[in-house]
Amino acid sequence: MNFTKTTEQDSNYNHLEKMSIHELLVNINTEDKTVPLAVEKSLPQIEHLVEKIVPKLKNGGRLFYIGAGTSGRLGVLDASECPPTFGVSYDLVIGLIAGGDIAIRKAVEFAEDSTEQGWKDLQAYKISDKDVVIGIAASGTTPYVIAALEKCNENNIITGCITCNDKSPLALTAKFPIVVIVGPEFVTGSSRMKAGTAQKLVLNMISTTTMIQLGKIKGNKMVDMQLSNDKLVDRGVKMVMSELDIDESLAKELLLKYGNVRNTINNYPLERK
Repeated sequence: MNFTKTTEQDSNYNHLEKMSIHELLVNINTEDKTVPLAVEKSLPQIEHLVEKIVPKLKNGGRLFYIGAGTSGRLGVLDASECPPTFGVSYDLVIGLIAGGDIAIRKAVEFAEDSTEQGWKDLQAYKISDKDVVIGIAASGTTPYVIAALEKCNENNIITGCITCNDKSPLALTAKFPIVVIVGPEFVTGSSRMKAGTAQKLVLNMISTTTMIQLGKIKGNKMVDMQLSNDKLVDRGVKMVMSELDIDESLAKELLLKYGNVRNTINNYPLERK
């Protein structure tokens, strides 16, 4: 099937090697500024997918991201940040990358070309129709991702995707596609740049909106965040001090006792009795 692969189109700039550092930075920044506007055009698509994700997760389902290369790494990144940020289980949002965890750091040759491994990777997690699977591929042509979504469709599993080429095989395979057209990259074909930024923005929107809908935010605060370092403990202490109108010493004592901000706030009335 023919479609316009804008992620592979020639850059709007030439003779990059002749540009000064200043010129390179200004021109990259100029291109980057177009990405949020491209994402804005896809907001209805993002909304439709999130509307499918939330009820599934409320009913015991999970959210899977599956991708290769930069796209796979971005999915793994977003999934790995959900537990510390929102206090959810590491089994709720799961990122899978072609080639396995080693591919997070080093490229695994031809891993993305397998038409069987993606579904096998999902099956390892006992994937079911309670779950949602989002394929991530800037090009929209990655066999590992497309074949996995095809199997999901056959098994009545909700599928979405994030891609940067309209009418790509991936966009046509996913039931709820998100297509963000960012145009040619500054370095021709380097989809880790604008396309990668677009995918990261969309992933942020999907996971954050979903978690808010699941009740993991109070007001505008991460009340369920894990206290995994001193910075987060300090942030939690400030939240508790503000919410309960108590001093820093007591706030820290209670926070460390109850493990997160939400539990501390909920248990404070008992502490006062």
